[in-house]
Parts: sequence; C-alpha cells; structure tokens
Amino acid sequence: MKNDLEIAREAKVKPIEEIAASIGIEKDDLYPYGKYVAKVPVDALQKKYDKGKKSKLVLVTAITATPAGEGKTVTTIGLIQGLKKIGKNVVGALREPSLGPTFGIKGGATGGGYSQVYPMWDIDLHFTGDIHAVAAAHNLLSALVENHIARGNELNLDPSQITLKKTMDMNCRELRNIVVGLGDTKLSGGVTHQSGFLITSASEVSAILALSSDRKDLRERLGRIVVGYTYDGKAVTAKDIGAVGSMMVILKDAINPNLVQTLEGVPVFIHGFPFANIAHGANSIIATRAAMSLSDITVTEAGFAADLGAEKFMDIVCRQSGFSPDAVVIVASVRALMMHGGAVLKDESTMTLEALEKGFSNLDKHIANVQQYGVPAVVAINRFANDSEESLNLIRDHCKKLGVKVAMSDVFAKGGEGGIELANTVVEILETEKPNYKPIYELNTSVAEKIKTIATKIYGASGVNFSAAAKKAIENFEANGLGNLPVCIAKTQASISDNPKLKGAPTGWELNVREAYVSGGAVFIVAVCGEMMLMPGLAKVPAAMGIDIDDDGKIIGLK
Repeated sequence: MKNDLEIAREAKVKPIEEIAASIGIEKDDLYPYGKYVAKVPVDALQKKYDKGKKSKLVLVTAITATPAGEGKTVTTIGLIQGLKKIGKNVVGALREPSLGPTFGIKGGATGGGYSQVYPMWDIDLHFTGDIHAVAAAHNLLSALVENHIARGNELNLDPSQITLKKTMDMNCRELRNIVVGLGDTKLSGGVTHQSGFLITSASEVSAILALSSDRKDLRERLGRIVVGYTYDGKAVTAKDIGAVGSMMVILKDAINPNLVQTLEGVPVFIHGFPFANIAHGANSIIATRAAMSLSDITVTEAGFAADLGAEKFMDIVCRQSGFSPDAVVIVASVRALMMHGGAVLKDESTMTLEALEKGFSNLDKHIANVQQYGVPAVVAINRFANDSEESLNLIRDHCKKLGVKVAMSDVFAKGGEGGIELANTVVEILETEKPNYKPIYELNTSVAEKIKTIATKIYGASGVNFSAAAKKAIENFEANGLGNLPVCIAKTQASISDNPKLKGAPTGWELNVREAYVSGGAVFIVAVCGEMMLMPGLAKVPAAMGIDIDDDGKIIGLK
C-alpha cells in the first residue's frame, strides 16, 4: 500500500473553485484558504443557494471503539465516493479534527488510504483556524468573568460557583484542576478560586458554533452561556457579563463552513468539532443544511458509536435542526468485533471465529439502538487486508439472520470503487424504506428520568447512581427553569457502559453520574459519568513523538 503522500500525488483533486462550481457555488462566493480549501459565507449559502430543496440524509455511526479500529470516517468518505461512482449527486458533511487527539493517541480524522479528504495534513492541523477562534472566544469570556469579580463584582457572582473554565486545543492533564487569582491583591492576581481547563472541543462555544443556524442564532446562544451562579443561586450569563459582541467578532469567520474535497474530487463541507464522548459529536448544522440544499444525498457522521454520537444526533441535533436521517450506516470490522468477544489485540491466537461470534453482542446492541429511533440501518463491514473470507461471511450471515442489510466496504484500498456495494445498498434503503424518526425521551420529563432513559434503553444499564454533587446541580438547573433541556452524556467511548474495561454489551451494571452542568447556549445539560475527563491526557508514547517535518516541507508521521 502506498503512503499518504504518494496517494495524494495521484489523487484526482481539483482547485476548490472547480469543486464549488460542481455543486453550483460561484467563485465570488468563496473565501479561499490556499488552492484546495475555501470558506463559504453562511449568508450566501442561506440566501442564494438554499432554495428549499432537501436531500436524503445518511448518518454514519459504528460499533464501540477499540484499538483494532472500526474505520468509521474512512467508510464515510468511501461511501461518499461510492455514491458518486454510481452517478449520485452527493455532498459530505464532516467534523474538523482536533490537535489534541492528532498529537495524542487517536491521530487525525481525515480517513485513510484512498478514502481521505484533501488536503489531509492541513485539515488535521490548524485548517482554517476555527478551533483557535473558538478557544479565543471562550477564553475572552473567561477573562471578562475574572475581571468582573476583581473589579467590584456588581453581579454578586460567587467565585466558588464559577462554572466556566479555560480552554485549549491540546491534551494537558496537568491543567484539569488549577487555582487561579494568586497574588497580593485582587488587581495583581485576581480573585483566588479553583478552576481548570477543558479541551476546546469540549467548550460550550464549540457546541454552540456547531448547533447555531445563523449569526443571529449564534449571538443569542452565546448570550445564554451560564458562567456561574450568584451567592443566592441565580445563574449569571455571558450576556450579563457583556461579552457577546466581542465573542461574535472573534467568531466572524469561524461560523462560515469550510469546503474541501475527497481524493476523488467529491465536495465535502468540514465544519464544527465537538467530541462525542464529551459533547454532542456532530459537525455543524450549517454545514449539513448547506450540503442538503446542494445535493440529492448528504452523508454525515456522528462521533464514536451509536450509544454516543448517534444517540446525541437523534436526541439533540435532530431536535434543534429540524432534519433527521433517512438511513443509518453502522460500521464494524472483524478484529474490532473479535476484541468485543474477548480477543487481545497483541495476541494473534485470540483472534478467532469464536471471539468474533461473542463480539456480535456489541454490534447487535448498536443495531437495536438505531432501530429504537425508527430509522432503517445497514451494517458496513470495513474490510482489512488480512480479514479471512470465513470471518467476513460470518458477519454477513449474522446480519441476515437479524434481518438487517449488510454490505462490504473496501474503501481504504480501493477508494470509491470499494464503496459501490455499500452505496448501492444505501440507495436501495433510501428508495424502499421510509424512516419513522422519534426521539427516545420527551423533554418535559425530569433530568434524572431522561438520563435513566438513555442509560437503560441505549447503554443497557439496570439503573443510575447520582453523586451528591450531581443531584445538587440538577436541582439547581430545575430551580432555574432549565429542567426541560435534552441531556448530553459524557462518558467513555471504549465501552457501552461507563467502565472502559467492559466490552461487548454488558448488562447488570449502573451508570454513575459524577457531576452535571448546564450548557445554556447549546441548549442541553451535560452529565459527566464514570471516570470521564473533559481534558484528555497523553499516552506514555504520544503520537507527537513521531511527527516531524523535513527540510523540504514534507510532514512525517502524521496519521
């Protein structure tokens, strides 16, 4: 297999003006970032190109993540290319990668092999600066909050109840919990209190950018960010602090979606970057709507598995956007399913057909999760070079017994050509099956009941345990009239449960809600479960240790 640089050199990519023209966007409506990337102004998209046409929407999700790899993004991009191969007018909508995971353990998020978005290195790094803009807007708000309490605190904000932390787009575990405001006086060091850092993709500003429909909506949402509480328990917002105008200026370009292409020259909007194990895990509503107005089929993806990104897409994004999927693709791989059946990645002798069959429990649970929302599903088997025909056929036969459509995806090695079977299967579903989308909980139920519904129906838990801090926070939300918001659960991506060591589809366990906070602008309540951290750490040997650039400007080791 050729390396990424060799693949990129033979790619069928075109100047971004040609890609834009292929879906009817005029050159004058592009803000170019080099030869192959451009932003498209949200105003132009909505006023000039959105003529009321809405395409069919395909959501790609996966089984629970394992070190063996499922290949959700590569399958998504391969499906986009496969649909184009069979003559469909298709546009993709994906999230932007974060620098933290890129230099940490996960690597980049631009696909792989012959199914990548281009230019992959730029997209995996600073791209068009959207993440940096969000970090700057978030930290401006934080600075204004700190300045407010140091300069008289007219709002009576309790420093011990400031809920807004700082943010940066890097995995820095040492900044999870810090003390700020050290100094001799308030004006030299501020007011001393406990704080911490989130990774930028966990910032509420990140979620707000992805969920906003236009500039007016962005402004209103930013104003509703709860930064903390007064001494008598009243919520204080970014609007109260007077931060919204300056935040809007910082985000003036970040709100515009980014247009790129696949290696086969198919248009893709890449915009928005909330993590699915911490936030809601979907690209921006603006990007998806743009893609849906410019195509007949739009393909998007939700972060991690159907218990995380897909659940949040169905229960949060669909509610706020007004669209819902016509079909869902669930990506699985042979070796990942074997790991859910007890196999050990470093011990090849454990990678057996018996382990594969035991691992079907995880796939079955995610199929059931999607079906609960009334949306038809297809299983995509992401083929790896060393997969045996026997193991691949075992997955096919299992899906057929369940009455679920299944298709092979060989898009890493073959690009769009390897996605034709999956593309044809997806089109068949779109043409013959009618979705009956419905969220799994009603908004007028209590916060605790909504969390319990997700835990039992989606995760397979037997119940929920709430810490004293979580109970108090939830009571505070409901006292402030925020109890009718949807719930965004932050938990490990390595298991359907809140324990990353539990594989397959565990039962008989209880979800542990450690803390909760409200994202008033994003319009959801976040429940932090198990040992989940909102600022990731680095592995013993992070990916950053193997990344470099040579004297000719060639990037080495970025995956």
